[in-house]
Amino acid sequence: MRIGSRFSVRRTNITTTAGHKVTWCSETRYLGVYITAARELRCSHSNAKQPFYGSFNAVFGNVGRCASEGVIVELLKTKCLPSLLYGTEACPVNKSVLRSLKLVINNAFLN
Repeated sequence: MRIGSRFSVRRTNITTTAGHKVTWCSETRYLGVYITAARELRCSHSNAKQPFYGSFNAVFGNVGRCASEGVIVELLKTKCLPSLLYGTEACPVNKSVLRSLKLVINNAFLN
């Protein structure tokens, strides 16, 4: 995978001394953060949405409609948001990514 001005240049596979080919990829996972090949350092946050929805559904399924809104919001902040926001400190977040993350949180409360 390449990051930089030549990220999209056509490349050939690298062959090791043992004869194995090392293939190129456009995305890789490192410490739980998905790094994407681009002109500058860019991370993919789409893989963090599924664990967020899973943890939110687990919390909401247990407390249901019997808990107050304040309790549900506090549980969301402590149990669900860390899985969604993991890695955002390491990678730059632009407006479209921020909008996408806000949409995930809004969709959780709409159901």
